[in-house]
Amino acid sequence: MTALTDNITKLNGFLKRFSENGIQNRIAGQDVAGAGGVFQTHSPVDKSLICDVAHGTASDIDKAANAARDAFPAWRDMPANERRKILIKVAEGIEARAEEIALCECWDTGQTMRFMSKAALRGAENFRYFADQVISARDGQHLKSPTLMNITTRTPIGPVGVITPWNTPFMLSTWKIAPALASGCTVVHKPAEASPMTARLLVEIAEEAGLPPGVLNTVNGFGEEAGKALCEHPAIKAIAFVGESRTGSLITKQGADTLKRNHLELGGKNPVIVFEDADLDRALDAVIFMIYSINGERCTSSSRLLVQDSIREDFEAKLVARVNNIKVGHPLDPTSEIGPLVTEEHFNKVTSYFDIAKEDGATIAAGGAAIGEAGYFVKPTLFTNANNKMRIAQEEIFGPVLTSIPFTTEEEALAMANDTAYGLTGYVWTNDLTRALRFSDQLEAGMIWVNSENVRHLPTPFGGVKSSGIGRDGGDWSFEFYMEQKHIGFAMGNHKITRLGAQ
Repeated sequence: MTALTDNITKLNGFLKRFSENGIQNRIAGQDVAGAGGVFQTHSPVDKSLICDVAHGTASDIDKAANAARDAFPAWRDMPANERRKILIKVAEGIEARAEEIALCECWDTGQTMRFMSKAALRGAENFRYFADQVISARDGQHLKSPTLMNITTRTPIGPVGVITPWNTPFMLSTWKIAPALASGCTVVHKPAEASPMTARLLVEIAEEAGLPPGVLNTVNGFGEEAGKALCEHPAIKAIAFVGESRTGSLITKQGADTLKRNHLELGGKNPVIVFEDADLDRALDAVIFMIYSINGERCTSSSRLLVQDSIREDFEAKLVARVNNIKVGHPLDPTSEIGPLVTEEHFNKVTSYFDIAKEDGATIAAGGAAIGEAGYFVKPTLFTNANNKMRIAQEEIFGPVLTSIPFTTEEEALAMANDTAYGLTGYVWTNDLTRALRFSDQLEAGMIWVNSENVRHLPTPFGGVKSSGIGRDGGDWSFEFYMEQKHIGFAMGNHKITRLGAQ
């Protein structure tokens, strides 16, 4: 039996429960049918039906928000060490079911097993990391003044909404939900309608680990119904969102009347700048990894290659050879490097840029075509002879598509790198330390890696500037979002108080 056949057999065992029972909303520890009936989720691998999914609407969100509100006081007041134990058990539960999570995620999203197997374990890592921060999360500062001993502390903000995307849904859900729970908040989670399976697994694992009913609630549905209702609900104090910049703008508007706090992790058109003095072999590996892994469906992908013209011809030649050698295949085959795109809608969007590139005058140096008819597969694609004004250089394609743009001087590279509406990440390849310092200081991005691909370190801040988002995830930055600062001043003596109205 091959590894692919073995994985398919295991997956079919996991899928049986979904095909028989569908995916229900989970509210206050109970399965709840969607007020809107059901919608269906299909696999991008072969377009086959996976299962029915509860179609949550505003009334379902209202039930979930009220459940989160009711569960909040007890969860907030639970001793920190008890909450920590529960979160550690959640991490252990994720590890125990990591293969199930990964296989279901591959089938639901089209992501390959070589990446999703690690994403499931990263979800457990997220819970372990934030569990270890629980006890110190509310710690503050001692800020002494001449007359007062001033102390600060933090308290959880209350019930929060978490809206997650379809690209690596399980890992990104844990990235938001783990710090929210560690802070003492309760959660209403609306997963992306295109990838609902592993959100159901997460709430099951959490409840089996001892998470009280109502602390984590899951409502499936669409952004214009369930998402909008979540952003507008008065019981929900904050929204943590990962997705498109356009949707982030809508969320801000929808939460305005209730003064929602928002954390928005949005899109990117991230530059990777390769100077002639770089380690070109390592730069090549990093460029390829950061755009073609995870099907190119990642906000931090290096979708614009700015390459110094003195090395461009040779670098692009090596790039073409490598891109043409990337294996596109069944996501459950461990040798596959790229799987199908997530939905027909997204497939149509990505493939539309093949004609746009030609219209703009760029060259399709590799790929630029769909593969087969069974699912939503595309060849990894490279555009050359491009400039930074083209749509392929300015718009987020969100697929395995790279646009290569030459530059001559450092100043020209910086101007092009910053000439975009986005500012999530940047990648700089040079062995000139002063250039690296100078360039990274002026690069408009929330995160920058020098001589490295994106290597995530949980205590560091994750987020972007400009149209790439508002706020930061990671370490203490997550607690700053999910918690309120409180100041208490203690008089240290009988300091003078101004007397009004005294005779």
